[in-house]
Amino acid sequence: MNPYILEMNNITKEFTGVKALSNVNFKVNKGEIHCLIGENGAGKSTLMKVLSGVYPHGTYSGDIIFEGKVQIFAKISDSVKTGIAIIYQELALFPDLTVYENIFAGNEVKKGSLVDWNQTIVKAKEMLKKVNLNVNPEVLIKDLGVGKQQLVEIAKALSKDVKLLILDEPTAALNETDSENLLQLLRELKKQGITSIMISHKLKEVIAIADQVTVLRDGRTICTLDAAKNEIAENVIIKHMVGRDIDDIYPKRADQQFGAKVLEIQNWTAFDPKLGREMVKNANLHVRKGEIVGIAGLMGSGRTELALSIFGNPRAYKLQGQLFMDGVKKVFKSPKDAIHAGIAYVTEDRKGDGLFLIQDIKQNISVANLKGISSQGVININEEVKISNEYKQSLNVKAPSVEQLVGNLSGGNQQKVSLGKWLFVNPSLLILDEPTRGIDVGAKFEIYTIMNKLISEGMSIIMISSELSEVLGMSDRVYVMAEGKIKGELSANEADQEKIMMLATQ
Repeated sequence: MNPYILEMNNITKEFTGVKALSNVNFKVNKGEIHCLIGENGAGKSTLMKVLSGVYPHGTYSGDIIFEGKVQIFAKISDSVKTGIAIIYQELALFPDLTVYENIFAGNEVKKGSLVDWNQTIVKAKEMLKKVNLNVNPEVLIKDLGVGKQQLVEIAKALSKDVKLLILDEPTAALNETDSENLLQLLRELKKQGITSIMISHKLKEVIAIADQVTVLRDGRTICTLDAAKNEIAENVIIKHMVGRDIDDIYPKRADQQFGAKVLEIQNWTAFDPKLGREMVKNANLHVRKGEIVGIAGLMGSGRTELALSIFGNPRAYKLQGQLFMDGVKKVFKSPKDAIHAGIAYVTEDRKGDGLFLIQDIKQNISVANLKGISSQGVININEEVKISNEYKQSLNVKAPSVEQLVGNLSGGNQQKVSLGKWLFVNPSLLILDEPTRGIDVGAKFEIYTIMNKLISEGMSIIMISSELSEVLGMSDRVYVMAEGKIKGELSANEADQEKIMMLATQ
């Protein structure tokens, strides 16, 4: 009896002469949790899009064998009919529809030719119970948190009698509690005979849940590791992913004397008039020259709201308190004022807020400082190309040229472009909000190395991160937030995961 539910043999996929996949072989046992990993651009998502019919038969070479039969998927619905469902990092839900409407969208429960809404709600409750989500099926999707929305996506997949569930970076936007709940759900689905393929950059989660791990690199299959043979270990995975050893993912930097305070806020409060509550409450914080200050806390603790209130207050909070730059009191009426004062902000949502995906690299890098490449209101195209090429080289952006559309870059390279955009304004203080979310370990190492270089050149950094290991590995000091308040300040020497979590849950 064939143990494999899925075999993908010699899959090759090209885009305008570039091989995204080159003779990839990928096999998944029935009833297992199989993790697919690799650096950004390794071909993981492309392979799963071939499997799910996004890239139809005829646009690639090789065979897909599912449950022992060669499959020809001309469209996405063909793969769905065989029992394959894929859930992307960017959730495909309708925010203004209810939970039950989303679960059965395109798969309506009908009585004759009409939708049977009463039966739809009954069945939606059954699906929600399967994913351990205790919410009213009549609530709107937009009123649920990201973690609960992720579970609705899985319930939607289960409603279609899924046999193979594919999850692309399912925990990238989740806090630690929601991430663990999702992993536990995958374990329970495994007991019910459902096979899962999970793409993830979070190696601790991969090690905790995977029965097998397949590594892709540069569009090729490198190896498959088996948990039963004790082959799945962080150092082994990293070596196969990047083709070299990375002994310490957090690169060391030389001991450095910190300078005077670059930024200080005193008794800082940000009230959101739309929600009718304080997002930041009486916060006191400072950052010195040449220092990386980490801000830790659970999702919803007010970290991003604090950063935005400092960066010119684009959400129009009602602010109280004082803000000083280099000892001088400042009042920023807009992000433009903050930029002129020397502050830059790299958003956590690079695709939604940080970049213009339909524009090229050079346009994205220059957009925050057009005056720097203009004369009498006219952009100097040659200077724009020159400057963007300098940042492409210094940040090691992997792309054929600066004419490449940003939307076609991998996550790690998009993040470098976002970083380059703000470095071009030459800030003294750089705020990084989730700087390595959704990027692989090799690209993370490069981002950390860039941060260390900037610090050595006299810049200061505020880093917001949900990954405690990242906060601990890169910060000189750590502020911990909960419910809009700064609950504590820890030096690098005294900070550890237990102390941070204790403060974050107070």
